[in-house]
Amino acid sequence: MIATVDPRSGGPIEGIVRQNEALGGHGHREIVSLDPPDAPFLKDFPIPVYPLGVGRFDPESSKSRFRRFGYTPKLVPWLRRHAPEYDCVVVNGIWNYASVGASRVLPKLATPYFVFTHGMLDPWFRARYPLKHLMKQAFWLAFEGPLLRGARAVLFTAEDERRLARGQFWRQDYSEAVVGYGTRDVEGDAEAQIAVFRAGIPALGRRPYLLFLSRIHEKKGCDLLIRAFARAAATRPNLDLVMAGPDQTGWTQRLQQIARECGVADRIHWPGMLSGDAKWGAFRGAEAFILPSHQENFGIVVAEALACGTPTLITHKVNIWHEVEAAGAGLAAPDDQAGVDSLIARFLALDAAAKARLRASARACFEAHFNLKTSAIATLATMAARL
Repeated sequence: MIATVDPRSGGPIEGIVRQNEALGGHGHREIVSLDPPDAPFLKDFPIPVYPLGVGRFDPESSKSRFRRFGYTPKLVPWLRRHAPEYDCVVVNGIWNYASVGASRVLPKLATPYFVFTHGMLDPWFRARYPLKHLMKQAFWLAFEGPLLRGARAVLFTAEDERRLARGQFWRQDYSEAVVGYGTRDVEGDAEAQIAVFRAGIPALGRRPYLLFLSRIHEKKGCDLLIRAFARAAATRPNLDLVMAGPDQTGWTQRLQQIARECGVADRIHWPGMLSGDAKWGAFRGAEAFILPSHQENFGIVVAEALACGTPTLITHKVNIWHEVEAAGAGLAAPDDQAGVDSLIARFLALDAAAKARLRASARACFEAHFNLKTSAIATLATMAARL
């Protein structure tokens, strides 16, 4: 179960797709979503989907809180009728009608179920939106809390995510498990993919670049990154920045204004969401990948960068920073302006040999920790042990 299978929604649906690929013949998976049946991304989706949304698809719906919540009267009756047919149910994400509907049905059935919170219990949200947190407490008591308490396990993708989630709400008691997570290994011809990516951004030419590839969202620290790049750009006139990803909140215009104020607007490129060869080419061709997030339970894009052997520059709020730093696969710093400034400055100060070591270590880190070829099987085993 998930609110949407829209690829623009970020890591959770990407993780489901990649896990399905990695698990191959290990069972059969189907998805229930709140998407309307005419949503264009449902066509040729690689996993069978039951889209239970109502109305017609609206590409701007992600900017409306009510539409994002995704209420549909079809969900609860569908679950009551069909959930008993499955070996287990996995609820991906909370604070939407997929989890609310699940809370009304699943705790009352014999069908075992699990919940992936995907970082949605992180204290950053409580600190950033204190009034909304009070509303969430009421929501927790009515819906999310009972759902999580009835689960065979609440699944976390990193130890830091599990630790940070504790104590955010009153009556927060449930069974916990940290499971493996990651992405598939990268495939295809590196040079050809880099050529596809660069062809899509003619203004970039052959210039070296730093890469941000994620949702354009306040929690991703994009404003910190632009200001940090502007400081570094003064001494590196040949370096550009690529800001790739979908914008579901309309923040790009403000970020572009910051870039103009900093005098680097002509050196920052905004290709939107990248996929396929263009995405892999962006990772492979980058000097480094940078994700200056204020909150990130895992960061599947970090695993993708590591798979490409690309050094990663991340904040201490990306919950896998310990593994990345310990492996020598990248650099980590606090999620403030000084921290993001230091990430870029420290990386640019490295000589060619040190950068080559980062690249080699990045690939080794992926193989050791984040290759779904092994972690997806481990996750399935963790769940099977609790059925």
